[in-house]
Amino acid sequence: MLCVALISLLVSPFAFSSTSHAMPDLTQSGVGYAALVIFALAYCLVMGEEVLKLRKSKPVLLAAGLIWILIGFTFQRLGQMDVAKSALDHNLLEYSELLLFLLVAMTYISAMEERRLFDALQAWMVGKGFNLRSLFWITGILSFFISPIADNLTTALLMCAVVMKVGGTNYKFINIACVNIVIAANAGGAFSPFGDITTLMVWQAGHVEFMQFLTLFAPSVVNYIVPAVIMSFFVPKTSPDAVHEYVELKRGAKRIVALFILTIATAVAFHGLLHFPPVMGMMMGLAYLQFFGFYLRKTLPRSLAKKRAEAEAHHDKAALQRLGSVVPFDVFRRVSHAEWDTLLFFYGVVMCVGGLSLLGYLGLVSEIMYTQWDPIWANVMVGILSAIVDNIPVMFAILTMQPELSMGNWLLVTLTAGVGGSLLSIGSAAGVALMGAAHGKYTFFGHLKWMPIIALGYAASIATHLWVNGHLF
Repeated sequence: MLCVALISLLVSPFAFSSTSHAMPDLTQSGVGYAALVIFALAYCLVMGEEVLKLRKSKPVLLAAGLIWILIGFTFQRLGQMDVAKSALDHNLLEYSELLLFLLVAMTYISAMEERRLFDALQAWMVGKGFNLRSLFWITGILSFFISPIADNLTTALLMCAVVMKVGGTNYKFINIACVNIVIAANAGGAFSPFGDITTLMVWQAGHVEFMQFLTLFAPSVVNYIVPAVIMSFFVPKTSPDAVHEYVELKRGAKRIVALFILTIATAVAFHGLLHFPPVMGMMMGLAYLQFFGFYLRKTLPRSLAKKRAEAEAHHDKAALQRLGSVVPFDVFRRVSHAEWDTLLFFYGVVMCVGGLSLLGYLGLVSEIMYTQWDPIWANVMVGILSAIVDNIPVMFAILTMQPELSMGNWLLVTLTAGVGGSLLSIGSAAGVALMGAAHGKYTFFGHLKWMPIIALGYAASIATHLWVNGHLF
């Protein structure tokens, strides 16, 4: 009863000034203030994920429900329930397109991981016996070039595993190498729609075409190279002991990579040629993987018999043991291994930001940032904000505002939202994940001491974009 009374007070006609015939401005109403408080509290819990051990999806899912309860009561009293339903449907459609797109991409990455592609790459790097400075550069450069395809989070975790294995008890090297990996993964993800959720959002919204993202390549390189060059002088050239490990790729590993590339091409074709949402191409690509999985299962007995005969002929007991642990490839098991916490967190963010937009807050922010300020400075501020608050809600809020921006400014905000998260360890999914993977060895304060150098790279990348792509503004 107390909750009902509170809602009734918040949505009473005296809580805001509007009529049922006009779109209400609820930014200075009890409902609006309550929604802001709910979202702020939820996001405080999200930012404290590492300390609280509370998955970030939980608070935003609850916040989304509470905000839309307030909206439902409010618009029902105003006689504008159709407006609220229309806004709800629009936000659900936005989310469903991104959910299915990301789910297919994550399924392919999980399939590559299960086929041991990443294990083989890790074993190759560890077994080569590179010195620490060489490994610093190799993991950074690979992070930069793998993240545009495999996303920045997966790439960062892969490279972190290499650094952890080689670094051992050298915590200083592990920390600086992890900082380097986070910067490289975020910078590499900025010039590809597949590198980060924010770039994917901009691409799906139609503001930037697939090939236009490549104009951010030079600024992204500068964003990584500037801090990496400076930090490399603090990495010793000592050589750790090489750890030789044999990793045998599972059957079909390379063909799954080829199918993923074909899936990306299909998504681009749907968007570029047919002007359909890219998710249509991605879902078609999931069919490629399902049919290939069917082929692997059907031909497994014949493949095992052939390999067993070869192993027995060469008296290879290790090969025979490996054959005994072979399990059929299952696409739906790969789907279950997707990052569901991230996907559900994204739902909560979309619905929370969508609710705040309906209440009028995003219009208010857009008026200040993109009308009263120079758009370039507004987009620079977006990057700084994304280091404190996750870049997903920041970018979704900008897309919901729909400011009138030139192509140069859309590319700039894509760049800043992607690489701005590198300023703090909590500013990106890659940084948060590495704090968990290298617990106690890569820390918030360990990253913070390099922030001035990272900020130098951030400023240099913006200057490079303004210089190289100045004709787009």
